[in-house]
Amino acid sequence: MEHDLVVFVPGLLGSRLVRDGRDLWGEAGDALLGSRPSPAALADLALPPGLGDEPPEDRFRVTADGLTTAPDSMPGLLSCMGHPGIRAALGDPVDGQYVPFAYDWRLSHRLVAARLKERVERELTRWTERVDAHHPGRPDDPKVVLVCHSTGGLAGRYYLECLGGRETARTLVTLGTPHQGVPRAVRFLTGHAVGDGADARALGEVLRDFALTLPSVAQLLPYDDAVRVTGKSRPRRLDDRRYPVPGLPSEAVADAFSFHRRFHAAREAHRRTDAGGRLPYDVYCLGSTAHPTLRTVGLSSDGRHLAAQSDGFGPGDGTVPRDSAVAEWALRDPADMLWTDARHADLAGTEALGGKLIAIRKGAAVTANLAGDARITLHAPSEAVAGRPFEASVLGVNLADRRPRVVMRRIGTRAGDEVVFARDTAGRFRAELTGGPGKWMVEARVERPNGADRKVVTLYTA
Repeated sequence: MEHDLVVFVPGLLGSRLVRDGRDLWGEAGDALLGSRPSPAALADLALPPGLGDEPPEDRFRVTADGLTTAPDSMPGLLSCMGHPGIRAALGDPVDGQYVPFAYDWRLSHRLVAARLKERVERELTRWTERVDAHHPGRPDDPKVVLVCHSTGGLAGRYYLECLGGRETARTLVTLGTPHQGVPRAVRFLTGHAVGDGADARALGEVLRDFALTLPSVAQLLPYDDAVRVTGKSRPRRLDDRRYPVPGLPSEAVADAFSFHRRFHAAREAHRRTDAGGRLPYDVYCLGSTAHPTLRTVGLSSDGRHLAAQSDGFGPGDGTVPRDSAVAEWALRDPADMLWTDARHADLAGTEALGGKLIAIRKGAAVTANLAGDARITLHAPSEAVAGRPFEASVLGVNLADRRPRVVMRRIGTRAGDEVVFARDTAGRFRAELTGGPGKWMVEARVERPNGADRKVVTLYTA
């Protein structure tokens, strides 16, 4: 309802982490990609081993001083476009009614959920004392509309079902939340984040060692049947002891499964006492099916080797598979799912959301997005070797008449070089791009009608 408190919970990379005024992840990314990968680049962000659900000691602590506003990525896992326009997408709530919940995204989602509970209770009390000045004719006391992007939804749902948040919640909105985890986390935590070749191995190992200290990344491991063993007819779960994934610590798997089981157990307990088994709050889920997304991880027939990342793809948002984006614990009918064609990093953006969040706050009907003729889709690798050409291509309607081109610019800069897509013998529009080490924004554009699609591409030193 329009008088409710609106709380936005970002996902991994969605909050800016600082210490002594330094943007730690921004510095780490530049150092990691600018030379041969070294663990020293991530030393200021690594947590002590075995932290679990506890807060870190003072020397490991950081301050989350606000939402990120610029695009960024964790190579091989996910990207975030930042959230400069999220308040406008929410219908521009009045001062005091909108709460951006910035937090340390390295920590366990259980700990984040507990901190979210404290913040929401404090802010709801404050807003309840002020709401009469803005909504004197309201039908009831204000509750909470919780809007969660990506992994923020894991903390959000845990807060609601495990920590009592359901008592004051009006609505939960998840935007690309991996309700069943992401198979990419398996590759990330086994040193295969950016590929299997010699060029990528050093970076993958540094990212693995860093990520194994972060409880939040382990809790992204898939909870469903996400492992395929060569020669076996059915996929298996990560906790299948007959085929443990080589290089994946068993304690990481145990923590991920414990996290999901605790949530589902709480939900089932509530289901038995909820009237008609219905949740006391509404749930809306937005996901995407327009981009190839890793759905399963392959093992050799003897289970000793991780297969190359060449198959196991299905529809999704490029990070979260279609099925994982569905909150099956809440939606009574799969048709209630809201679909768009945006990428994972863009799902909290105005274009993907359209007027959905505004309609939700007004209690109006919410429908799925339908891509029109203006929509185009950019295909480019998420990671590539700096200084070596990589290919970008674009798909869309009537491209030959719409001057398709691509602009590549380093993140943090405004200008970039424009390259016109060339049509090959098969009728596909392609361009060859190259750049130095770092994080780049690659954006495809067309005219008549105007359209655009963009992607963060990380270029690393071989």
